[in-house]
Amino acid sequence: MTIQLTQSQQRTIRRLLRYASVSGIATVTGLTILGLLVGVLGMSAAWSNVIATAVGTIPSFELNRRWVWSQGGNRPQLRQILPFCLLSFAGLVLSTLSVHIVGDATAHSGRTFHTASVEIANLASYGALWVLQFIVCDKVLFRVRADAPPPPPTTSGETMTTSRSCRSIG
Repeated sequence: MTIQLTQSQQRTIRRLLRYASVSGIATVTGLTILGLLVGVLGMSAAWSNVIATAVGTIPSFELNRRWVWSQGGNRPQLRQILPFCLLSFAGLVLSTLSVHIVGDATAHSGRTFHTASVEIANLASYGALWVLQFIVCDKVLFRVRADAPPPPPTTSGETMTTSRSCRSIG
């Protein structure tokens, strides 16, 4: 049995895979910073989470805007920045609350267990919001307008370009 996907479904799957890649990059970056701040520097879990999230939001926004949803141009639009930051802030609030609770609960444990627990709490919090953020980004924030020209087609053997103008690899 062969499943035939429409071009729209194929584009959505491609965006979802790219979004997952960006999320993976952002997660590794955030967890590395969180782990260093909590595990090496001994900072509080909550403040470390705020810093890790703040550092990761800018590259995440740009990767999502330019690579996942092919929004070219040198400057992002305010209508994209504000909602994206609000989504990031919602994730920050949820994850900070989670890492604070877990950080307090494991504060007297060994440093490795404490750090791992804080990172798991962070990962679980953002994981809970991941699908919701994709839907909001896809259907609202970076949606392709009906009157916008379609992206150029690719032929077999030809790789898709990563930008209409420029791309940088949040």
